[in-house]
This record gives sequence, structure tokens and C-alpha cells, in this order.
Amino acid sequence: MAVMSDARELDLVVFGATGFTGRLTAEYLARHAPTGLRWALAGRNPDKLDAVRQHLRGIDPAHGDLALVHADVDDPASLRAVAERTRVVITTVGPYLTHGEPLVAACAEAGTDYVDLTGEPEFVDRMWLAHHATAEASGARIVHACGFDSVPHDLGVLYTVQQLRAEGPVTVRGVVRASGMFSGGTFHSAMTAMSRAKQMREASGARRRAEPRPEGRRARAVTGKPHRDGRLGFWLLPLPTIDPLVVARSAAARDDYGPDFRYSHYAGTKSLPYAVGGAVGVSALAASAQVGPVRRLLLSRVKQGQGPDERRRERSWFTVDLVGEGDGRSIHTRVSGGDPGYGETAKMLAESALCLLFDDNPATSGQVTTAQAMGENLTARLQAAGIRFEVVGQGGE
Repeated sequence: MAVMSDARELDLVVFGATGFTGRLTAEYLARHAPTGLRWALAGRNPDKLDAVRQHLRGIDPAHGDLALVHADVDDPASLRAVAERTRVVITTVGPYLTHGEPLVAACAEAGTDYVDLTGEPEFVDRMWLAHHATAEASGARIVHACGFDSVPHDLGVLYTVQQLRAEGPVTVRGVVRASGMFSGGTFHSAMTAMSRAKQMREASGARRRAEPRPEGRRARAVTGKPHRDGRLGFWLLPLPTIDPLVVARSAAARDDYGPDFRYSHYAGTKSLPYAVGGAVGVSALAASAQVGPVRRLLLSRVKQGQGPDERRRERSWFTVDLVGEGDGRSIHTRVSGGDPGYGETAKMLAESALCLLFDDNPATSGQVTTAQAMGENLTARLQAAGIRFEVVGQGGE
């Protein structure tokens, strides 16, 4: 694929390339980016950036000349300089609620496309309130949650709706199962989010009051109840992540989800004891997040920027099963892949950025979801990269 011409010096910048997931993202680009891509590594430590560059040189000698760009979350001027220099910014620097806003602001102002890995609902809502209008005016596409949160769920639901082809109301339930370690950054983001339940509700309410609703249609996320799913054969636990919020926003933005769309989101286990144990574990973690000393102790034990070795990542996997119903018909689809927290997340993030750069996407701007901004184009890219989207079964319940 030929690189599109642009007046800016760079096509793509990876901010946070010295962290664990940032480094994996850079490695993916080193192996799969199109010839001629003008890209750079950004961070605050030049020696660590150079070490990553030398590692990438071992993958392809051409990457020994990658530009290294100074960027620091505590130096807004450096972030503005990055945003003005490139067409797309990838950032893996979290927790985003703590570190993310200056870069979002810079990209929204500069008309620069932006992708991140956040799973923090409060951050996403606050960024919509503060910077959506600016990004709309500048033409920037601000796309949050471009990793395991929330690409398999968001694009998986879009795939399901398109396979179902219902004209009336549609309901979809998504069930995620995974084997693998979550990243240190994900753990820090989750603990931060759970410790700010009140602030998260306030940001969500402010966005609901300000954000226009689709005319003549409804699209919403519905919290389900724990139960056994006879069709899938799993015990289901409602999963209060950012994923159902992203899916509902995609459904509100796209007419092809139908006149009345509902989505519910679950974790699935094969046995009741595992389901009960999972519920108790999440509840204990949420309670720990409310106690400052305990939260700080847990965060100190799980370091950001670290992760499992390649052998462990190669043994990891994920599945997202989706059951869509409408017009008296149903369909069971599945999105599946390898290591969710690291390898596949880096792949999703990098392909999202490349999709924004090169593909003939819908005309969008402002804060948009992956299904809204890239939809079928990103799905096709991920399929080509080894992530499976498939129909498992059709018919009645």
C-alpha cells in the first residue's frame, strides 16, 4: 500500500513506545507497516527510545533511522509539537485519567487523529465534554478504546448485526472469555476507575445531558442478571466495563443497528463455582480500591510497563461470543484471537492507526468509536491479521 502524501512531516507517532504495550505496538508496526510509512517513536527518555529503535533495527535494518521525538505528559508544549507534526498519534501512556488529557487536547486542536487503549469510562466522558466540539471543528478523529477494550466487542456486534440483517428491534448479548494476563497499565486504570465511582457517575450524567440522541431510534446498553445461558452453555456474569457503553454509542451513530437496539455484556464461565469466585474477586477488588492505603499497596505490587514473556503470551487466547436476535431469527457469532492483554491489543491498536491513515472510511470527526469511524475496514484488517470473525450458528433459541 502506498503511503498517502500529506504536508505534515510524519504519518504516525507511537507515544509511550518504551512501555511494554507501546514496545509491542512498535514491533508490530516494524513487521507489518507499509513500505514508506513515515513514523517515529515518542517519549520523555531519549536513551530508552534509542534502545527501542535499536531493537526494531534488529527486525528490519531500515528502522535504525526512525525519528525519536521528545514528548512528556507534564509538558503540554511538547505534546502540541507532536500533534502538529504528524497525521496520527498512538498513545499507550496511562492511566489515561491521570496522564491522557493534554494529548487529546493537542490532537483535537491540531486536527490530528488519535487512538489509545483506555478502558476508563470517566476519562472518555470527560474528553467528550471537553474536546469533542474542538475535534469536530478541526476534523480530528479521537478514537478511544482501540485495544481489547473495546475492539472485539464493538466490531463483533457490528458484524453480528450485519449478519442478522433484521429490520425491527435487535438485541445482542456478548460473552467474553479469556486466558491471559491483563497488563499492569490495565490494572492501574481499573483500580483508578473503581476508586472514583462518584466522579464517574457525574461525568456520565453530564455527557448524557449534553450529547444529542439519535432521532427516531433507540440504542442502549442494558445491565443483565447473572444466569446460565442455555444456548452458549456458560454461566454469565454482568461485566461492568466500558465495552457496552462503546457498543451503544456505535449503535446510536449507525442506522444499520435498527430502530431499537439493546446490548448486554457478560463474562462467561463453564461452571457455577468459577462464576461465584469471579464475582467475589471483582467485588473484593472494588472494595479494596475504595481504601487509599490498600489501593496504593496493590498498585505498588503491579508495575506498569511490564508484562509476561513471549512463551506465556503465545499460550493466551480470547473469545467473544455474540448472540443477536431480531425479526424472529437469531444468530451466534464469535470473535477470537490470541493473547488479549498484549499481543492482540498491540495488533488492534496499530491496525486502527493504519486504518485511519490509509482506508476509505466514513466521513467522521470528533470523538468517535471504532465501529463508527472505521467499521468494516478495520474488521477486514483484523481478519487479515489473524483475528477471526465467524458465524457459529443460526436459527431459533
